[in-house]
Amino acid sequence: MPFTFKRLSIPDVILIEPRIFADARGFFVETYKYSDFLNIGIHEQFVQDNHSRSAHRVLRGLHYQKDPHAQGKLVQCLRGNIFDVAVDIRKGSPTFGRWEGVELSEEDHRMLYVPPGFAHGFVVLSGSADVVYKCTGEYSQADDRGIIWNDPDINIQWPVNDPVLSEKDMKHPLLRDADNNFEYKKRDA
Repeated sequence: MPFTFKRLSIPDVILIEPRIFADARGFFVETYKYSDFLNIGIHEQFVQDNHSRSAHRVLRGLHYQKDPHAQGKLVQCLRGNIFDVAVDIRKGSPTFGRWEGVELSEEDHRMLYVPPGFAHGFVVLSGSADVVYKCTGEYSQADDRGIIWNDPDINIQWPVNDPVLSEKDMKHPLLRDADNNFEYKKRDA
């Protein structure tokens, strides 16, 4: 299998380490294989790919889309490095309001699977970073929502003190006030 899948303390959030084939010419790595992802319990199909470039200290998030247009995301940093975060916002979940954070970089090629029902965000640690992510749903402006990055009830330990934020991301509500229609359903593993 070209991937190592590691369930984090929130078991639906999965850190994925691909097998890297490197030599003097460069490297080769598989970044997605449907059958391997299905075997670990990632049943959703990816229907949209996104690519962002951000400067040092830019924080994007915390973003999600409401049902029926919820999005799971498979996040990878192609250039630079980021601190990537998933927050469980599924009402009734035993891990509601908890977060997972991992560093992703161009060197390690690791990916983070953020399932539907989670808010997602990242901050750039390098001079700049290119981030790509596959989504399980297409973008829906009508269902686009967010949670403020520094919600004290979530208490994410961001590795930067003064992030650069968009005007939109500065105005997101707290999780307790967010427009969120996710209900916890135990996943099949």
